[in-house]
Amino acid sequence: MENQVIPPLKIALIGYGKMGKAIEALAASVSCQVVFVGDKDWFDQVEMLKQSGAQVAIEFSSPESAAENLLRLIELGIPSVCGSTGWMDREFEVKAACLKLNGSIMLGSNFSVGVHLFFALNKKLAHWMAGFPEYSVRLHEIHHTEKKDAPSGTAITTAKGIVDQHPAYKAWGLSKETEIKGHIPIQAERLNDVKGLHAVTWESDIDQIEFRHLAHSRAGFALGALRAALWLYGKNGWFLVEEMYAFE
Repeated sequence: MENQVIPPLKIALIGYGKMGKAIEALAASVSCQVVFVGDKDWFDQVEMLKQSGAQVAIEFSSPESAAENLLRLIELGIPSVCGSTGWMDREFEVKAACLKLNGSIMLGSNFSVGVHLFFALNKKLAHWMAGFPEYSVRLHEIHHTEKKDAPSGTAITTAKGIVDQHPAYKAWGLSKETEIKGHIPIQAERLNDVKGLHAVTWESDIDQIEFRHLAHSRAGFALGALRAALWLYGKNGWFLVEEMYAFE
């Protein structure tokens, strides 16, 4: 039986960069309370984490740290919402540990409701475009200069949505690396203080169709992560953020 949340839900933040600070600032607005903050040295603070009574962890760290953070949280029995990207070469290992120890993890390349509406529109348009082979597609994403992975996890999820719906596309790659037929080219830029822009362009010799998502702040990502924590509490298993949103 799933546990019911008795507000406020007690949250541990693992990673205290810009996203961690945004989550902390908005926690109270959705009946959550940050009771523990751990950054790079948090493994030395495990006893403090246990004593905090944290019910769910929200992990936004780095590609280098995310897998080890999740494995440790699984061992501690703390459900975890993970927004870190760029570490998916270890996904199988982390998922196996989660299922073996009856843990609870939700992964998401992006938790914003606006982005998930964008994903749903992207898949629908790709499905329709399958009937019009004169159109080809390309993606463009821009983030701040501190983002380490490229392309972004959101861009990869967008590309996968097209691959799932359009038989002419089998894979994706950075545009500077590939012009292979059947590959979706992704242009990735890093500019100062860009919260996140993702654009999908379909083009033929006759015309062009483009739609995009532009984040004005990190608030959408932060609120989505907090809502994911509320959704995840009391559940066991391996989840993707798409399971929280039902736009299909």
